[in-house]
Amino acid sequence: MTIVERIKTYIEPDKEIPKPGAKLKFTVKGWGKRRGHEALIYNIPSHKHPNRPHQKGVNVLEWEKAYNQLMTEETFSRDWFNKNMPECANEGGCNFTTIGGVFLLLKLAEYERGMYRLKTKKE
Repeated sequence: MTIVERIKTYIEPDKEIPKPGAKLKFTVKGWGKRRGHEALIYNIPSHKHPNRPHQKGVNVLEWEKAYNQLMTEETFSRDWFNKNMPECANEGGCNFTTIGGVFLLLKLAEYERGMYRLKTKKE
């Protein structure tokens, strides 16, 4: 199963995305388009208009790229994200923690000192 298939299967609308240090809830909206491709869209709380959250998204090509990085190098860091996914990074740094948060929800990674590390099976 590809990473996109896993996300579509296990990450439902209104699911809260865990983010280190976040005081407000970031939640999944659903699927839409970003940068010309199908994308997971999420809501960002608006302090000014609480009933109208901002929306950002990570597209399927970006999910695949981030997942390949995590699986091959066993880490997904902000430095790597900024260098290798500049369009996604330019939309906002919260895309980094959204990708990492979804990896946490899928039990693929653990958050450790500013980066996401591939979760090792302990059995």
